[in-house]
Amino acid sequence: MSKKLRVFYLLQVAYSAVFRAADHRARQNTGLTITQIAVLFLLNEKDGQPVSEIANRLSMGKSSLTGLIDRMCEKHLVRRSPCPVDGRVTRVYLEETGRTAAQEAGLHTRHYNAALLAPFSEDEQDVIGRFLNHLATNADTIINGPGTGQSDGTDTDKGQSPS
Repeated sequence: MSKKLRVFYLLQVAYSAVFRAADHRARQNTGLTITQIAVLFLLNEKDGQPVSEIANRLSMGKSSLTGLIDRMCEKHLVRRSPCPVDGRVTRVYLEETGRTAAQEAGLHTRHYNAALLAPFSEDEQDVIGRFLNHLATNADTIINGPGTGQSDGTDTDKGQSPS
């Protein structure tokens, strides 16, 4: 490549553009935000997760997630329940309405994924997947240097989720 690629800047611009458009479309199609849909997807993968685990997986603060889950409970998408083993822990479960909304949102998300990747060959798609998984797995180390991040340096997920 003849000129330096401004990856950090381009990631920020791309992230903002894609998620602004996707959030707008999601609200039109489902009445939900992209973040609410992400919670539904996580619970669809593994129902009954603690609030702290969901917050960690979405890189959100627990207080922000609490408000989001409150709104989702009001829409009967999810319900909270105390953990039977540890009363200090609150678990979140999908309601049937939430399960249906997750399935509908999954159809839209698969369309978004296909549209994002359509201009690229299969080999290029593999590189994109490796790059994005590398960033997700190694972000702390990339930004802060070796020995400061939480990453173990291995790429475990190959981005092959159905959504």
